[in-house]
Amino acid sequence: MYAIVEINGQQFRTEAGKKLFVHHIVGAEAGQTVEFERVLLVDNDGAITVGAPEIEGAKVVAEVVTPLVKGDKVLVFHKKRRKGYRKLNGHRQQFTELSIKEVIA
Repeated sequence: MYAIVEINGQQFRTEAGKKLFVHHIVGAEAGQTVEFERVLLVDNDGAITVGAPEIEGAKVVAEVVTPLVKGDKVLVFHKKRRKGYRKLNGHRQQFTELSIKEVIA
């Protein structure tokens, strides 16, 4: 059984026992249980239920493993040739690591 759920504006395929890295959830603490009720699709052994836009009464229960994980550094380099203009900027996205406990549909 799996479900497509929307977390912080992004859609994820979730199933029990799976670990996810989602955009940072503000105020989350390690060991805290989080519920996501914006379930868009549920597949229960081949019986697919699609919400319009979401499924009533369905939710995904997850536990926060690590509240703040930094992603890989991405370097953004701008240059204009023959002008002496160079600019280097770095960015590290912040994530929250979740462990999916169960999908309730």
